[in-house]
Amino acid sequence: MLVCLASRPINERRQRHGATLPRGRLKLLILQAGVDLAATMVMRKTHDLTDKRPWTAQDVPPTMVTSPAPHERLHMTNANTMHTSPHALPSYLNAQDLGPWGIYLQQVDRVTPYLGSLSRWVETLKRPKRALIVDVPIELDNGTMAHFEGYRVQHNTSRGPGKGGVRFHQDVTLSEVMALSAWMSVKNAAVNLPFGGAKGGIRVDPKTLSRGELERLTRRYTSEIGIIIGPTKDIPAPDVNTNEQTMAWMMDTYSMNEGATASGVVTGKPIALGGSLGRREATGRGVFTVGQEAAQHIGLDITKAKIAVQGFGNVGGIAAKLFAQAGATVVAVQDHGGTVYQATGLDVPALLRHVSEHGSVKGFEQAEKHAQHLADAQFWGLECDILIPAALEQQITAANAHLIRARMVIEGANGPTTPEADDILHERGILVVPDVIANAGGVTVSYFEWVQDFSSFFWSEDDINTRLVRIMREAFAAIWQVAAEHQVSLRTATFIVACSRILQARELRGLYP
Repeated sequence: MLVCLASRPINERRQRHGATLPRGRLKLLILQAGVDLAATMVMRKTHDLTDKRPWTAQDVPPTMVTSPAPHERLHMTNANTMHTSPHALPSYLNAQDLGPWGIYLQQVDRVTPYLGSLSRWVETLKRPKRALIVDVPIELDNGTMAHFEGYRVQHNTSRGPGKGGVRFHQDVTLSEVMALSAWMSVKNAAVNLPFGGAKGGIRVDPKTLSRGELERLTRRYTSEIGIIIGPTKDIPAPDVNTNEQTMAWMMDTYSMNEGATASGVVTGKPIALGGSLGRREATGRGVFTVGQEAAQHIGLDITKAKIAVQGFGNVGGIAAKLFAQAGATVVAVQDHGGTVYQATGLDVPALLRHVSEHGSVKGFEQAEKHAQHLADAQFWGLECDILIPAALEQQITAANAHLIRARMVIEGANGPTTPEADDILHERGILVVPDVIANAGGVTVSYFEWVQDFSSFFWSEDDINTRLVRIMREAFAAIWQVAAEHQVSLRTATFIVACSRILQARELRGLYP
């Protein structure tokens, strides 16, 4: 049909120019005209404002693959029945199990009514700018080959280069990395850093690899994602199961491939390689700082507060130490090794030493006669004033939110509270200080490190901590004010501030081409 429709204008053109085209050339023109006509049919269907029907198989021109209408996504089951999701989803996600990305989409939905004229750009927030999936092959110590799946997602770069960590975990998924990159976009904008959001990860249990295998894995992954990272494009940092040494390997690999030392390609590096003082403690210090500010607003005396912490690494451990130094009582700590509890307060410095030596809190109750071991499920129902989830995503859910007895939850981890749990906590009058502001201390000092690397002029730790505290306090004050003005949660207020900044940058820059 397409050839018959196209042949007449082609023949007329031959007659107009008085030329005889070779048969092969004629076939090429006929084929091109068929493609042009199919494209025209697609354009008419897409832009016909009188036709709002979802496309059916009969609507699709021959050989054309179509995208869903912008207001919906169609999913075909084996029975050829269609299911509509409220979001226009990329084809590589499962609409029935969106994972963390689904949580992020719900958060964007909640903030959209407050964006005013900028809401016309909101679909920008629902699609990552770039997602790279790589195969990471390495040779194991025993001589066999192993392949691992790696990701690097850049969610938005309207305000600057991508910025976000790299995690090594056996349960990492593309949905998780997409959500984490989006939360980095929000986090960076919330504290007004000149960064967009990015995140990376490898599906691997690092505990099963030797140091040499981890180095080879890190270097190969860095080489694979090297086409999209760089000091002015995307700057990785440590995250779950990665550290300063990981960043040193990444920096060296990228530099070798570039032929010059590029210290600014990652942050969270060792001090000797251009790292920043205060970076290791920065995220925990940020959690403590916004916790102090929030406590003042709700009339909670920190010196009399009881603290429960889930996760006792650089975030939870440092936050617990700072709260204890401020006079608070840390009554419970939970990590992958178990839960320890002491009503009169745990010895935080001793617990930190124990975790450093043994890898978890497991066994601490045997070293400290007054500490108790609890079943992990009991952790959520403990009486406390401040609960700090500083481990992994989706820890506070509809199943346990009703058990929580704290006055305030400070999210040290990324995405630890599901939207359903958020609503339950709000209804119960429990203040939630969201991750996108609470744990922004790490990326703030990463920004300081990036600036110092560019200038090759390094600041004192006192200067860094002073600047960090000032930025966190100012950001929290602005978010608290927005929450009061709109009578919304701190999470929604943070999204209002951050998404407005992101979309304003998108609008000012426009679309190219």
